[in-house]
Amino acid sequence: MRRQQRIQRRLPQRLLALALGAGLISLSGGGARAAENVVIVTGAFERSIAVADLDHLARTGEARGVLATALKLGKQEPKEVARMLNQSVSLPVVLVSRLMGTRIGEAVLQRVATIIYPLKAGDVGVVALRSAVIDALAEGKGSINAVSFLKAYPTAEMEVNLPALMLVMSRTRSIGDLVRFFSESPLDGLRPAAGKGPS
Repeated sequence: MRRQQRIQRRLPQRLLALALGAGLISLSGGGARAAENVVIVTGAFERSIAVADLDHLARTGEARGVLATALKLGKQEPKEVARMLNQSVSLPVVLVSRLMGTRIGEAVLQRVATIIYPLKAGDVGVVALRSAVIDALAEGKGSINAVSFLKAYPTAEMEVNLPALMLVMSRTRSIGDLVRFFSESPLDGLRPAAGKGPS
């Protein structure tokens, strides 16, 4: 019972790191439909990176196409990015599904969905994130990584809002800071007042 409670407490942070990590990896470098492109957007500028190229990088350690150019310009080592793409997280599908239906889970998803969302359809970002995580976990039998998340994303093009991402990055110095920024800040208003039980 205690182990299950510990897992439930850690899930918002781990889910956040996973969902945001997919966007960060795409920048540095299932269902009925899968993402075909990750579109980096800043103002009127858009640059697409094919998910197939990310998958190729993850499998071979070799970058190709626009991704190769982006990694070169960003001074990123393809093999290091491939390692990040292949990092898996194990999560219990049923608990994750339940968590994402809670007020806390919804708050975390809403925050992440201001950065990662379907191109031209930001209002359904939370639904898309939830669907991608659950479908990827189900397909991976409780294991998920950045590539499986992208393959499970339910729209052809996933947008990464570069200015929003850079704003978050400017306020954090580590992945730990980043996780705390997303999982704690938006939850302040959901926490009960001291000495009071949940509403």
